[in-house]
Order: sequence, then structure tokens, then C-alpha cells
Amino acid sequence: MTGQFYQPNKLVKGIWTTFAAFAWGLAEATIFFIVPDVLLSAIGCRSVRAGLKAITFAIFGALIGGTIMYFFGEHSPEQSQSLLTKIPAIHPKLIERVQAQLSAHGLLAVLIGPTEGIPYKIYATEWGIRGGNLPAFLLTTIPARGIRFLISALLANGIAKAIQPWTKRRASIEMTILTVFWILFYIFYFSIFD
Repeated sequence: MTGQFYQPNKLVKGIWTTFAAFAWGLAEATIFFIVPDVLLSAIGCRSVRAGLKAITFAIFGALIGGTIMYFFGEHSPEQSQSLLTKIPAIHPKLIERVQAQLSAHGLLAVLIGPTEGIPYKIYATEWGIRGGNLPAFLLTTIPARGIRFLISALLANGIAKAIQPWTKRRASIEMTILTVFWILFYIFYFSIFD
């Protein structure tokens, strides 16, 4: 069906959306505390193709942000850890947990982190403090960030299609559902990690 409710939102495919995905990936890899999955699920909900493009740019942003945090950790260990603890839901015990994971598993810990809700920026900073191999860290970043981003976008798209008989693919309804989901997610997340 090609009615107006079945067309992907034009904003989802715009240049500003691509830039927003890049900027969000960069910001969340450094000091911002809301994951890019919020934006990526909204884009992916409306268009898988646009979602994949946005994911690519969010990963590029994360690579730059991870590099910034790596060098910050390498050159200013105490200040970088102090900055991390000022970010919501990051506290010294969580940093110690990442340190233990990196000691036990090396870069594999970066892949484990997203499954446990641990911010990527902690891994980037701690890997820099250790003077770990930066190219290897960046290569690990691609699946560590990309797999979760992809799951978020595809899951949102799948759910949108599954509930299509009730929503008629109206963007306003889908975005309301996503907004409620992310608000509830962060209430739960902050109650656990803060």
C-alpha cells in the first residue's frame, strides 16, 4: 500500500538525521548519557535502509568519541576518571568493574559491556589509561557498538510492522510508543545503575 501512512517519514532520510546519528554517537561515546539507540530505533522503525545508514554514521561518531576518551585516559588518568563519575549512572564501582573485566578478558570486555548496560566511554577511557593498543580497540568498537545499534533499529522496525494493524504505520503513534519505551527504559536503567 502506498498511502501516506506507509511512506517513511521524509525527515528519517534527511542529511540532518545522518548528522544527528554521527553527533549522537560521538557525544554518547564521550560525555552524553543517552544511547544513540534512541534515535536509531526511531529511524529504523520507519526505514531499515535509513536506519543502516544512520548506524554507520553513529559508529563513526563512536570511533571518534572513543579515540578522544582513549587519549584523555592515557594523558590524564585521574581527571578522566573524575569526569566519568560526574556522568549520570557512572560511579567508582562501575569503573572498577570495567577495570576487572579488562584485566580478565582484555578487549573482549568491550564486547561484553553493551550486554550489561555498561557505558562504552568507560572502556575507552580505561583502555587508554592502560596504554592498550588503540587500533585494536577501534576495531573492537565496530561490532561492540554496531551489533547493539543494529538490534535496536531492526527490533523497532519489526515491532512497528507487527503492530501495523493497530497503528496503520502512523509515525505519530510509533514515535509515541518509542518515547514511552525509552522513558521507561531509562527510569529502570537509572534505578539500577545510579
